[in-house]
Amino acid sequence: MRIRILAVAAILAALPASVTAAEQALTLDEAVRLAIQKNESLAIVRESLGAASGTLRSAKGAYDPVLAADGTWQRLKQPLNSSLPGAPVAPEQESSEGGLSLRQLLPTGGTLSLHGRGGRETDQGFVLLSPSYLTRVGVEFRQPLLRDLGVDEARKSVRVARAGRDAAAASLESATTETVAAVERAYWSLVDARLEVGVEERAVQLAQEQLTETQHRVDAGSVPRTELAQPRAELERRRGELLASSETRSRRENDLKLLILGGADDPLWASDLAPVEDAEVAIAPVNVPAEMERALSSRPELVVAQAIVDRRRAETAFAKNGVWPSLDAVLSYDRFGLAGSAPSAASSSVPPELEGGWDQSLETLRDGDFNAARVALELELPILNRTARGNAEAARHVERQAEADLARVRKAIRAEVLDAAAGLETAGQRIEAARAGREAAEVQLSAEQDRYATGLSTNFLVLTRQNDLSRARLDEISALTDYRTARTELARATGRLADQYGIKADETTR
Repeated sequence: MRIRILAVAAILAALPASVTAAEQALTLDEAVRLAIQKNESLAIVRESLGAASGTLRSAKGAYDPVLAADGTWQRLKQPLNSSLPGAPVAPEQESSEGGLSLRQLLPTGGTLSLHGRGGRETDQGFVLLSPSYLTRVGVEFRQPLLRDLGVDEARKSVRVARAGRDAAAASLESATTETVAAVERAYWSLVDARLEVGVEERAVQLAQEQLTETQHRVDAGSVPRTELAQPRAELERRRGELLASSETRSRRENDLKLLILGGADDPLWASDLAPVEDAEVAIAPVNVPAEMERALSSRPELVVAQAIVDRRRAETAFAKNGVWPSLDAVLSYDRFGLAGSAPSAASSSVPPELEGGWDQSLETLRDGDFNAARVALELELPILNRTARGNAEAARHVERQAEADLARVRKAIRAEVLDAAAGLETAGQRIEAARAGREAAEVQLSAEQDRYATGLSTNFLVLTRQNDLSRARLDEISALTDYRTARTELARATGRLADQYGIKADETTR
């Protein structure tokens, strides 16, 4: 009898590795891979990272050079109220011009502008040249010296967008970790449910054997027929528990499918999943200080909280920037070109170097005889400036809120690691206790069956010992599952769960 019980225990331990033809074998690594590829919640967070990256690129677009071009033509004929001899009553003017400019925002908050223009004018009035050809090129550099020196709208937007991208990347990492943890919990819960079904099936078999043995004794006339009532009732009760366990197994299988399968047309929805991972675990000690240090350096929640702090600091710096008066230094230099044809009445007074067309105008532009240089300081001083001061005060308080939340997250992570370590240690101790209890229950059942075989025991006592063994087996299975769950929780709390599978959260590749 003892040999038969030990054989049953061996069959039970090997249950997760046995897969029937109608079942789909599934390793834990395959389950995690499917979840990373197909889980919709993870896909939503992944798209958020893409949107945040696009926002950052958009913010950096403030530093893209801006090219502008314009062109105009106009004709003007209006009455002229003049007493000068020979002045026409309504001189006609016609002009056409165009220009190009290139503007670049600098990382210092300043702007650099290059511009060039060219135009042709004809005028029937008192002018030196008609038609005339005018050209101009110039450069201007404008640099803030107070407001917008340390930070401006563009730099603030880039810092805020970068913090948003970092937060989105960390959120994706956190969602990846949570998805892997959920898959592990669901996978081992299914293993647990399948083992429980095996225990209940064995309990039904034992009850059926006890009923058969009792029937033989009734047929032999050694016991009254009323002895059949108790094993028959116990058999039906255990069948009910087997049905409940089978339903639980189906529900847990559906929970796992919900995490790892794609759309409703996935063929695995119609298949039974058979986890093939070994049900046994190796109990290992926990280095709490090392796990704590790792958690505080790698948990994505800290990156999210720090990104919020970085964003608030950028907003505070920009708000403080608004309190300063605006003082800009401006440096500019321009060159001008001029050429044309003199009217017949003024041909003798036109310098020869100005006679010509576009080429001559460009020649005078190159010579640089006509130029303008400018150095200026432009000051704008808001009176009272209550709006900017109020915004700066509000931004400081919001920044302090973010810093306080970062400290809260660090404390929460410390508590999670300590709780997970304690839970893992307790779960390991429960495994030893549950295993000892199961071994004792096996011995007790064997002894009780031996006494029943010699007529020294009753159906009640044998069935009771069978129930004790079933509960002990279930307790051991529960302890194993709790240990695996606690191990998952510790890996999640320390931020190393995704690393165990070689998952890169920002790429979601393996």
